[in-house]
Amino acid sequence: MTNSETKNFSQNVSSSYHLEDRGKNVPKLRFKGYNDELITVKLNKLFSKIKEKNSNGNITNVICNSAKLGLIPQREYFDKDIANIDNTLGYYVIKNNDFVYNPRKSKDAPYGPIGIYEYSEIGIVSPLYLVFRKTMDIDTNFFKYYFLSNAWHRYVYLEGDSGARHDRVSIKDNVFFDMPVKIPSLQEQEKIASFLTLIDKKIEKQKELVELLKKYKRGLFSAIFSQKLKFKDDNGNDYPAWEEKRLGDICKIVGGGTPDTNNVKYWGDDINWFTPTEIIKKYADSSNRKISRLGLLKSSAKILPIGTVLLTTRATLGEMSILSIEATTNQGFQSLIPVKDEVSSEFIYYCQPIIKHFCYKYANGSTFLEISKQTLAKLKLMIPNKDEQNKISDFLSKFDNKIQQEECILSNLKTYKKGLLQQMFI
Repeated sequence: MTNSETKNFSQNVSSSYHLEDRGKNVPKLRFKGYNDELITVKLNKLFSKIKEKNSNGNITNVICNSAKLGLIPQREYFDKDIANIDNTLGYYVIKNNDFVYNPRKSKDAPYGPIGIYEYSEIGIVSPLYLVFRKTMDIDTNFFKYYFLSNAWHRYVYLEGDSGARHDRVSIKDNVFFDMPVKIPSLQEQEKIASFLTLIDKKIEKQKELVELLKKYKRGLFSAIFSQKLKFKDDNGNDYPAWEEKRLGDICKIVGGGTPDTNNVKYWGDDINWFTPTEIIKKYADSSNRKISRLGLLKSSAKILPIGTVLLTTRATLGEMSILSIEATTNQGFQSLIPVKDEVSSEFIYYCQPIIKHFCYKYANGSTFLEISKQTLAKLKLMIPNKDEQNKISDFLSKFDNKIQQEECILSNLKTYKKGLLQQMFI
């Protein structure tokens, strides 16, 4: 599209879409060669509400609107059909490139997700959703990304009904469609959509790589601990046979405790105090909360040495981290202090799949699952000698580092995309 065509487009949009304003409508980030201000139009000039319902019950393809996954068939989301013909007669019918607004709030979508339906098969969605279809010559993929941005959040925040449920946005349909949106020319819409689609494809490939590496690691673990994959010593000889040992014989198992939370003297000092929600990486080096020496004395919490393997055993089961500092934990742990002559911290850490499976198999409790120190101590593990333990740990550690590197690339790509969405849409 030439500059004159772009100008004509803007003029046509202005006359047919009822231009709202001509302020400085320019995004922070833009492709070279596009300098015109964006056109502000109301959503009802671009889309219309879908009112067609599944009145005869012929359509059974129920679609869910997930903040993380977008619009996907219910059978894929739940691995089965939940709705039946009797309760889908009032569902709205949607087609490829239609949009669906789910007003339920979540961490990933604080004002509810708006997703685009990208399947060819006709679907149906809950009448709790607001569904709409384009009526003008616009790029639907551009609006796919527009609604992934936060450009429309302020309007919903200001125009939504007060006194709404805390978990759901309350906004009348006519008010929603009265939303002003700022759009560039069709050519620029297509360029933006194509660019962001390429970013999405890169993210998807990176996700696949990370999942492939994790799957390969699970295969390696299975081969190593079934001893189908064997290591040799430095002279090329086989290591001695592995020996079966109880966890209680190769590790000292230590519980945790919580000082009185109402006593300020017990908190805010320099002793690290971990909770199960903080066990998310291999090494634990700093806790969110700290306790005082007095808090330590007045509770069942215990100082654990560097190299202790923190093991969650209440509610959250089987998550593990290795302490790189001295620390304490709450009572949601049975931490493992390896007997140095028997086993290394790293090797115990890499036994996690076996330990986690045992925890879930033998845990009990009505309010939440928990496994006791006594039960945990009975877990039997096959243990190689220390030299082979170290080789196994080094091998798996290098593989973990590779996974971490690829996860970091994935995280950076997601952050990059988030930044683009903030800067390309207004």
